[in-house]
Amino acid sequence: RRSSSRSRREGTSPGPSLSSSSSSTSLVLQRKRKKKQRWVVVLRGALGMCVSLRVCPSECVCVSVLCLFQHVTHRVRHRRFQKNKPYIKSRYCRGVPDPKIRIFDCGNKKASVDQFPFVAHLVSDEKEQISSNALEAARVACNKYLIKNCGKESYHIRTRVHPFHVIRQNKMLSCAGADRLSSGMRHSYGKPMERAARVAIGQSILSVRSKDAHADAVLMALRRAKFKFPGRQKILRSAKWGFTKFEREEYVKGRQDKSLEAAGSAVKYVPEKGRFGASHYLRYMNTHVHDD
Repeated sequence: RRSSSRSRREGTSPGPSLSSSSSSTSLVLQRKRKKKQRWVVVLRGALGMCVSLRVCPSECVCVSVLCLFQHVTHRVRHRRFQKNKPYIKSRYCRGVPDPKIRIFDCGNKKASVDQFPFVAHLVSDEKEQISSNALEAARVACNKYLIKNCGKESYHIRTRVHPFHVIRQNKMLSCAGADRLSSGMRHSYGKPMERAARVAIGQSILSVRSKDAHADAVLMALRRAKFKFPGRQKILRSAKWGFTKFEREEYVKGRQDKSLEAAGSAVKYVPEKGRFGASHYLRYMNTHVHDD
């Protein structure tokens, strides 16, 4: 203690020390002090509020922390809810950035409709907007899990919504003296910042078709994709055959009597009677119509 007090008086260091370690510790201390100063400002504001409102100080501190949390999450919340009409890219709305999601079908997308009978859907339970970043993150998460647990050629993921809606943002200055430079809410029509998909209640966001043996892995992959979205979603196990609109028994029967014809990942219905103006083959040479 005496040596340290002497060194303070004389302006010298008490003993040998490394400059690098002292500089790093001083930086850490500076950061801690800044954090403390921020919280002191918040708490002072809270205490001043409780004096003016005659409320318990602990309640006011909680309110101030909640206000800070709302300020941080405001930027996310204004993207999530559907407010006005759809605002799409057009000749009037130019300079729109490209969406983050560029691939809407991944996996074995060329697989025949007969190859993947099982299908599950991730269905939205809220009327909201989903950003293109969230759609891309969900697709990547689902794809990685299925590659690891099923194999590259054992599934087909399809993103069912497209981010056409343009989100605008009125950029505000946040530097020192911003109140002198910014114009507030004058000319507050924002500039295009990103894209989002508008989703209704009960609308499918992601669909995955696969074999029945990989049903559990598909459901788990959709569950992992669900964590990338705001709001509520439900995972539904469908009774239909793949991406078709026919149930399993109806599909099998239609393929046997040749009233259903495979068309890539979907199926085409061939009616018994042709329509006017159709080709000769379709009207008279249907394969499922047997000549007596």
